[in-house]
Amino acid sequence: MLVCLILATCTLHIHAKKETVQKMYMFGLSASFKDSVVYITDIQEVKDVWYDTKTKFLLGRENYSSQLSQYLTEQKGQKNRTSIVMFSLDKKKLDKKLSTMKQLYTVKSKGKFDVRYLTATDFAFQTVELNFDDEDPKLIKAHRKEQLAAIKAAERQEKLAAKEAKREKKRQKKALKEQKKAQKELKKNAQKTK
Repeated sequence: MLVCLILATCTLHIHAKKETVQKMYMFGLSASFKDSVVYITDIQEVKDVWYDTKTKFLLGRENYSSQLSQYLTEQKGQKNRTSIVMFSLDKKKLDKKLSTMKQLYTVKSKGKFDVRYLTATDFAFQTVELNFDDEDPKLIKAHRKEQLAAIKAAERQEKLAAKEAKREKKRQKKALKEQKKAQKELKKNAQKTK
């Protein structure tokens, strides 16, 4: 699940029409592979953001993600977190995405995550100024490499979580079987004593 979100934030270096839009709606999500704490921000309206009209992508997404990571490091003492930004020009569509994320990390995960919500008074995204004349292909390549490493780490984490869930299911099944066996033994012994 987290892998899909990380993939969605990968930077693409495509020559397309880049323009600012008056307002963009976005929320952030931050998780760590070291604990079960997940931070989710409110949907926020950010003004004058750069937008790629061809790919329909928010430009500078990594800068917005970094703002959230930096806030969590400095204000909450939460270091080494993977943060992503979900965005849309349509607030209703983004509301649906936010609802899906909340459900994913609360209801569907059955309490495996400690979800903490950040309001706009706790954390607010700031407009990122971009200079496209200074785009350095080496930095873009290094950034992609970092994101691929994060994706691989997320995939490993998901595999480990799946294996652990499978083990836990087997343990529960075994415990239930032993409990039923013990109940049968008690009934059997109770009937013998009568």
